[in-house]
Amino acid sequence: MTNQAVKTKPVFRAEPILRSIFRKAEVEYKKTDETFRMLGWSELPTELKIAIEDDVKGYVEELAGSYSTNCPFVQKRRESIDFWINSYLDGICTLDTAMEALRLKRL
Repeated sequence: MTNQAVKTKPVFRAEPILRSIFRKAEVEYKKTDETFRMLGWSELPTELKIAIEDDVKGYVEELAGSYSTNCPFVQKRRESIDFWINSYLDGICTLDTAMEALRLKRL
């Protein structure tokens, strides 16, 4: 019998990493949810919130001073979001119509 050192593979512990990712996602969700609430859009359906989530984050970043834009395309997109969200909330259009209008066309 020989006493050989047993080589074991290092154990990868996913739990702390996943916990960290979950915490970051939770903080991000709370910030986004608070922004929707401040805009008066907290009652929007989830799919509509998801469609404009990146735009709303852009609002917050610009208001926080992270950047400033005077791009006419950004301004047009913001006006479009405002128009379609308010149209949906006022009952002028359906959810499907607002979703179709706000869906970004990919190249």
